[in-house]
Amino acid sequence: MKIAIYPGSFDPITYGHLDILKNACSIFDKVIIAVAHNSAKSGFLTTEERIKLIKQSIKNIANADVDSFEGLTIEYAKKIGANVLIRGLRAVSDFEFEMQLSQTNSTLCEDIKTVFLTTKPEYNFISSSTIKEILFNGGDISKFVPEPVFKYLKEKNV
Repeated sequence: MKIAIYPGSFDPITYGHLDILKNACSIFDKVIIAVAHNSAKSGFLTTEERIKLIKQSIKNIANADVDSFEGLTIEYAKKIGANVLIRGLRAVSDFEFEMQLSQTNSTLCEDIKTVFLTTKPEYNFISSSTIKEILFNGGDISKFVPEPVFKYLKEKNV
């Protein structure tokens, strides 16, 4: 079984993230969204909130799941038996950082490969940071995030 993990902060998850996830799910038997938890940093949403919102957003994707981890992504991948790390690319500017990360992970464990997937053009400008900026300034984020995320943030009155 080919298990892939799609690691990131997903703070919050966006349509761009879901596009990458759907592509990955069409290639691999199982894809786990691995929400990175860093106790030294405080995110916009808690890890628990992110997991809840991701679960609601992926409920119709049969071979997708969500989990959280702390520490090195490569160690988490080894622990759960993942063969592949999924990394999303929105623009050419993402590539240099992602390539360095991929090479580092390959040095730490050459058995786990990194696969780069690109989003559809209509999602390549969306980032969690942009979503937060729009939200904090009273803008409408409904075009950028799944319905459960939009409803939750609206109810949270951010």
